[in-house]
Order: sequence, then C-alpha cells, then structure tokens
Amino acid sequence: MKEKILIVEDNPLNMRLIEMTLRPKGYRLLGATDGEKALDMATREKPDLIIMDISLPKMSGLEVTKRLRQMPVFNHIPIIAVTAHAMKGDEVEIIDAGCDAYLPKPINTRQLPEVIAELLRQRTKDGT
Repeated sequence: MKEKILIVEDNPLNMRLIEMTLRPKGYRLLGATDGEKALDMATREKPDLIIMDISLPKMSGLEVTKRLRQMPVFNHIPIIAVTAHAMKGDEVEIIDAGCDAYLPKPINTRQLPEVIAELLRQRTKDGT
C-alpha cells in the first residue's frame, strides 16, 4: 500500500493543487485546514509524510511542527514546509523548527513529488 501523506493547507485552491499533483502518484491523501486539526489528525493517523503550510489559523505550521517533533513517534516523519514566506532567514527558521524541506509558494508541481519521493526514500533507507 502506498504511503499516507497529510496535507495541511488552509487555502482550498492550494489544497486542490497539491491533491491533484499527488493523487496520480498513488499516495493515500489526508487533509487538515488548520493547525489544531493538523495536530489531531497527525497524532491519530501517523502519516508517512506531512506537507505543512506555515501560515495557518488557530496554530501556525511551525508550532504544529515543534509539537510533533516533541513526540518520539514523529522524529522520523518527514515534514515539508510550503509557504509564501520567502524572505531571507525564513528558511532557516523553518528548518530550525523541525521541517526537513522548504518549498516556496506558488507550489512547483514538478518539484513537490520529487522532494516527497526523496524524503520517503531516505526514511526507508534509514530503516524507520
């Protein structure tokens, strides 16, 4: 069975774009539209990878990431930050918060599946 990916995105158009990009790859897709739902769904579903918008209602994507990283079960789950925050220094802050990769918006639909495949390959190679 293909890997389970949690997409955390509050913008319906961005959510749809990510789903349309990943669905043909055969991934099982889950969605959350705010930080609280993301935290709840991640802990309940234990996805293989998380795509995390940074600017979310109720709790930021960085806060969700930090909370997930405090739980041992999420130490080896790749988290990809997708954000419109493309200012100098933002990438460092995002990686420091616990994200494994950073992709600026608008989402590059060729790059996203490549980054996902690579992070999942690394996770499998590391034996987690």
